[in-house]
Amino acid sequence: MKSLSNLDAIFSPRSVALIGASGTPGKLGYDVLYNLIHAGFEGPIYPINPKADELLGLKVYKDIGSTPTPADLAVVLIPARMVPGAIQQCGEAGVKAAIVVTGGFAEAGEDGEKLQEELARIAEHYGIRVIGPNCQGVNSPHHNLCASWPLLTTEGGMAFIAQSGTVGAALMDWASEDQLGVSVFVSLGNRADVDESDCIRYFNDDPNTKVIALYMEGVKRPAVFLESLSKATKPVVILKAGRTAWGRKAAESHTKSMAGSDAIYEAIFKRYKVYRAENLEELYDFAKVLAYMKKPSGKRLLTISSSGGIAILSIDVAEELGFEVPVPSELLQGRLRAFLSDHCGVSNPVDLTGDAITDPTLYARVIQEARSEFDIMVVLFGDPIHGASDMVTPGESELVIFCGGADVEREETALMHKKGIPAFPTPERGIRALYQFFRFDEPDAHVKEEPHAAEVTALQLMPASESVAMLKDYDIPAFDAPLAASSDEAVVLANDLGMPVVLKIASADVPHKTDVGGVQLNLTTDDDVRSAYEEIMSAVKAQVPGAAIDGVTVSPMAGPGGLEVILGVTTDPQYGPSLMFGLGGIFTEIYKDVQFCLLPAEEKEYLQMMRDITGYPLLAGVRGQSPKDKKTLVALMTAVSRLVTDHPEIDQIDLNPVLVYEQGVAVVDYRIYTR
Repeated sequence: MKSLSNLDAIFSPRSVALIGASGTPGKLGYDVLYNLIHAGFEGPIYPINPKADELLGLKVYKDIGSTPTPADLAVVLIPARMVPGAIQQCGEAGVKAAIVVTGGFAEAGEDGEKLQEELARIAEHYGIRVIGPNCQGVNSPHHNLCASWPLLTTEGGMAFIAQSGTVGAALMDWASEDQLGVSVFVSLGNRADVDESDCIRYFNDDPNTKVIALYMEGVKRPAVFLESLSKATKPVVILKAGRTAWGRKAAESHTKSMAGSDAIYEAIFKRYKVYRAENLEELYDFAKVLAYMKKPSGKRLLTISSSGGIAILSIDVAEELGFEVPVPSELLQGRLRAFLSDHCGVSNPVDLTGDAITDPTLYARVIQEARSEFDIMVVLFGDPIHGASDMVTPGESELVIFCGGADVEREETALMHKKGIPAFPTPERGIRALYQFFRFDEPDAHVKEEPHAAEVTALQLMPASESVAMLKDYDIPAFDAPLAASSDEAVVLANDLGMPVVLKIASADVPHKTDVGGVQLNLTTDDDVRSAYEEIMSAVKAQVPGAAIDGVTVSPMAGPGGLEVILGVTTDPQYGPSLMFGLGGIFTEIYKDVQFCLLPAEEKEYLQMMRDITGYPLLAGVRGQSPKDKKTLVALMTAVSRLVTDHPEIDQIDLNPVLVYEQGVAVVDYRIYTR
């Protein structure tokens, strides 16, 4: 593995030569020379052009061997066929490194590939480190070096490294516009020598770099790449292009390296804790927050806003990503109420309303009061808030979102960025960036389930005997479930139905029977039924003390081979009933593979719901299995729709599981809730 110390000649050179300098505005030889001069480079700049004596006020040299002292770095802007000879002259002159901007190498076909191999061979012979060819150069603001375009000089803490010059330049442009700047911009081009792995290793040790952001299409040296990730101590953010089949093909054509399986890269990024971005905005936002914001100590989040709408959007995203959004304690609410108007909200969010426009210090006062209870302050400036930049503090766990402030927003955001406080233009971008601090935390062992409506409202659970009768009135094939109040009654019912049978707890206080040991399956003898009855009673009483228990229901066992799905109805106070469909069984709440449609609906909508779930191939027939009976399933959906239309007192229906066979369906368990 090559030493990294000789990369100093690229990123912090003491002198620069430009081979192919030009005096014609609009030509790259002119633009790059202009940028080298106006970036404030402090060392000597040697324009190389055999046909000129002076360019932009600088003495011009006929060839690289004529400079007063060997240049540390040569920037090469001459036709591709001349580049290998120029690199040889650089080696003979003692030049340490080169940036080859010129294209026409491996990306241009077989002849270009041979030319690139020759270039690389000569450079290695002389120990010259090379960026490119076919690249957009290097911009290193901390060292006043702009061997690239456009001319951007703002210093910052984000290193942007890209296998596409345009992508990298766009990122740098955003950083410059935000007045956050960069520590470096590197356009890698064809990577004849220096590659992504070298840059990760080098900038991991660079004191000016806080985060390494990389756009890449493929990896040149996989083993070295993995090693560089394993040794990185600074955050590494990567946008990996070429995720689809055609995208990989385009990436391989562009970079002349294997784009690789996206699933493999996903595994690599998880192992080495790489912050994977899905698009350019995320690459920029993630780098920005990791470079300039302090990691919060926890996930308790308070939103402070002058706009209710923006605050709601922010909280939606925060909860989706697992942040806690608790209500402030009564003590804190009292302290806030002491200086906020009565029309301001003191819950979560704290809504400062238009008062914040006339008195922006309300933000700072709320932040100060709330620090003892919350880990993160999401500070939303939803209006033209003059002085907003003075209300937040550098180095604190304060996420700033400025949205809707027009010219004031731009002025105050720039002031925040100059102080090193990252601000984001939308709640979604800000919260998703904030989440990166917790991306690799261990997930909670407890799976948080959505509360069932029956548990949080005053709905009535219809007894099983009434439910099955109602379902059968609509030709819904629900299993009988007579009630047994004792083990002896259960045995009698089991024999009447025919073994094997299923016993289930009958209690309005136990909606999720399996969770508390309230279900016993495949009971084939009288003794099995008696034992199952006692076990269910014992388990439920222990798990749900105080539950009102009516006994157990007894049902026949369903035949094998059915696919478990769920059909449900929920009633919205504004839009009325809607049908839910998805994969069913005891893991419904975990998989959440469900779709909804408003009722009444047409057959095509029911079929579309089926196709839209992730598990649809199981219905359609996969791996040699026969397809399930979608026609009968549609008929079942239609029947459920008619039932709720005829019975407006029904608020919810839960048919789970429904077994779908190659022919026919069976409704194994059911709950109907009325208002």
